[in-house]
Amino acid sequence: MMGSSLLLAQFLCLLLFHSHSQPAHSSSNFSSSVQLCPGDQSLALLQFKNSFPMTPSSPSTFPCYPPEKVLWKEGTDCCTWDGVTCSMKTGHVIGLDLGCSMLYGTLHSNSTLFSLHHLQKLNLSYNDFNRSVISSSFGQFLHLTHLDLNSSNFAGQVPPEISHLSRLVSLGLSSNSGELMLEPISFNKLAQNLTQLRELYLGGVNMSLVVPSSLMNLSSSLSYLQLWRCGLKGELPDNLFRRSNLQWLDLWSNEGLTGSFPQYNLSNALSHLDLSYTRISIHLEPDSISHLKSVEKLYLSGCNFVGSNLDLLGNLTQLIELGLKDNQFGGQIPFSLGKLKQLKYLHLGNNSFIGPIPDSLFKLTQLEWLDLSYNRLTGLIPFQISRLSSLTALLLSNNQLIGRIPSQISRLSGLIILDLSHNLLNGTTPSSLFSMPSLHFLLLNNNLLYGQISPFLCKSLQYINLSFNKLYGQIPPSVFKLEHLRLLRLSSNDKLTGNISSVICELKFLEILDLSNNGFSGFIPQCLGNFSDGLLVLHLGGNNLHGNIPSIYSEGNDLRYLNFNGNQLKGVIPPSIINCVNLEFLDLGNNMIDDTFPSFLETLPKLKVVILRSNKLHGSLKGPTVKDSFSKLQIFDLSNNSLSGPLPTEYFNNFKAMMSIDQDMDYMRTKNVSTTYVFSVQLAWKGSQTVFPKIQIALTTLDLSCNKFTGKIPESLRKLKSLKQLNLSHNSLIGCIQPSLGNLTDLESLDLSSNLLAGRIPQELVDLTFLQVLNLSYNQLEGPIPLGKQFNTFENGSYEGNLGLCGFPLQVKCNKGEGQRPPPSNFEKEDSMFEDGFGWKAVTMGYGCGFVFGVSIGYVVFRARKAAWFVNMVEDSAHQYGKRLRRKNAPRNGGRRY
Repeated sequence: MMGSSLLLAQFLCLLLFHSHSQPAHSSSNFSSSVQLCPGDQSLALLQFKNSFPMTPSSPSTFPCYPPEKVLWKEGTDCCTWDGVTCSMKTGHVIGLDLGCSMLYGTLHSNSTLFSLHHLQKLNLSYNDFNRSVISSSFGQFLHLTHLDLNSSNFAGQVPPEISHLSRLVSLGLSSNSGELMLEPISFNKLAQNLTQLRELYLGGVNMSLVVPSSLMNLSSSLSYLQLWRCGLKGELPDNLFRRSNLQWLDLWSNEGLTGSFPQYNLSNALSHLDLSYTRISIHLEPDSISHLKSVEKLYLSGCNFVGSNLDLLGNLTQLIELGLKDNQFGGQIPFSLGKLKQLKYLHLGNNSFIGPIPDSLFKLTQLEWLDLSYNRLTGLIPFQISRLSSLTALLLSNNQLIGRIPSQISRLSGLIILDLSHNLLNGTTPSSLFSMPSLHFLLLNNNLLYGQISPFLCKSLQYINLSFNKLYGQIPPSVFKLEHLRLLRLSSNDKLTGNISSVICELKFLEILDLSNNGFSGFIPQCLGNFSDGLLVLHLGGNNLHGNIPSIYSEGNDLRYLNFNGNQLKGVIPPSIINCVNLEFLDLGNNMIDDTFPSFLETLPKLKVVILRSNKLHGSLKGPTVKDSFSKLQIFDLSNNSLSGPLPTEYFNNFKAMMSIDQDMDYMRTKNVSTTYVFSVQLAWKGSQTVFPKIQIALTTLDLSCNKFTGKIPESLRKLKSLKQLNLSHNSLIGCIQPSLGNLTDLESLDLSSNLLAGRIPQELVDLTFLQVLNLSYNQLEGPIPLGKQFNTFENGSYEGNLGLCGFPLQVKCNKGEGQRPPPSNFEKEDSMFEDGFGWKAVTMGYGCGFVFGVSIGYVVFRARKAAWFVNMVEDSAHQYGKRLRRKNAPRNGGRRY
């Protein structure tokens, strides 16, 4: 669902007015001039335009829509050209508006643009200057009053020469590359010299070295100040809120910014205030509320509230937009919010509100956006919600709402987004929802809905997620006629059946296709491999599909996630997969593929997950033929095949991602694309089959168990320091256990059972302090079992079948008293999961190559003795939607973008 969340944001950038877009500047008048454009200026304009001959292959590269390429005809009066304004008296070019004009490339300091000395207004926003440095030559435009360089991919230092533009009324540098920096010296010069400045847009500019108190040096005429995500740190003077001309103040996401929001003498002009994600203390009480009577747009998300009374917000009857998400507000949603009759945008998501949805909200008939997601709301969805006839977005996900979906929702004819996911809704889905004329997002996943899927009569649908319900029957053919469809997720309904029609390949804009964990049968349409270069995710795992894997994957495709696990597919792995150069995840496990190891996969530079377990792979792994092959691999599972020969030492040497410990708590997902999809996987993990709805980036595992590998355990394994799990069990490995395995300090599970390993258990393994599971059973090991740390917690099952071993926990004593029971460890004292009783022995029997047998034995042991420990490794499948998702049109003046 995270993918859908980000997509909502990007879609709404084209549709809804974003709260942080800037007020429109007065645009230049492109009227005809009395004087003709001077020839040198006409030539300079043409040369400037021609210095950007290349454009990206896709217009979507530009942060606005639709971009328009500059078309100027040589030999005509330049004063008649689009975007050019000339003086009525002299004919000089005094205005140039090339915003969103598909300019792409480097803006050089010797550009002919800088010869247009008479310019008064210059707009180059929403282009792509390819991380150019802002030239000091901009300081030559001494007549300039308006300079707009927002959203144009500039980088480097803001030149101090900008401060030479003493006539500037408006300066926009927001939303550039993220590497644009304004140093204290340049900022101080700017504040000192630009005394006429009224509008300053620096959103996203790195100002981490600028002292917040220096903001007070800015022009007293300043009315618009945008400083979101500037890295400001330290105390903000409260007098900034009292500046008499200040109308717009945006300090969003300066998490190191402190201070207090004043409770009196606020600027009466203030109409837009955003203190979200700062550490500025806010105490809402009657006095402070009375000074906010002119504020129309108030954003206080993720703020530092101190004992505030939210009921008082009902007194701000002039409010049009109110954002209070990501706080820790509890109790019921304030009834007083129903008094905000002009409210169009209300975001209360990600709090802890309880109780039913209050009826008072249905009095807000002007409301266009209502987000109550990620709370603990209960009860039914009131049918009175249909009174909000202006709604374009209704977001109620991740609550505890019950009952049926009211059919009255379909009366909201302007609704674009409907997200009721992650609730307890039941019953059948009203067929009228599938006919809503404006709906783009239909997100009903993770509920208890049942019945057949109704025909899709709404042609505007782009994102459909009905996964994790109890739907049954076939996919209605009408879904294949939704020509704008980008996402189709019907996974984990269990009872969806029938064939997957090849007509699905007519959905040319499809990016995510997930039909996994259902009852689909028949063949996989061969066209799925090459019907769309835009397909990112193809997940058909956990069905009853048979035949061959689609054999043709076209060059230039953008596939990131390919999962056919758990079907009945035969044949070989198609070599054309090498055309999927962006592939990160490949899971073909649990099929009947009869092939050798597909060594051509090593040519895929971004592969992170390769799972080919439980097939009929045979032959040896010959080692890499490509430099840095599998360098990003984190999960490598070839278990339960018939692979032979020595372990692939040279591959291990290339597993760079397994060599460095990554503490990243994020999850694997598609990135830098319009549709985000969180990767999921099923793994043999610590002795049992475990589904990971989300794969943490730090997760690394190497499983080559249940094959026919021979030879010694290679020394190169010691390099894989970030491994969490290593399983080489059920092979024919010989030699000793390498002491260097003690270098794998992140290891949580080590299984070397059922081999021919000999010698002693290395003492170095005691240093594996995260080790929870150890299985060395059924080898030819001998000597005393090491003592200390985690080894004090392992039971007999970890060592059985090694007749030469002695010492704790075995009953066999070692010579000279080495096998005495150690003193109780902290794990035992704390009644840990390793008490007497049902332990690793039964689990490991299941973990070998006969899961059913192992589970059966485990059950007998469980019935005979109390359960000793239980490890739950299934990750939380809830996802976060925490981003603001609206903007009516892409802002022309550097408003914040998502």
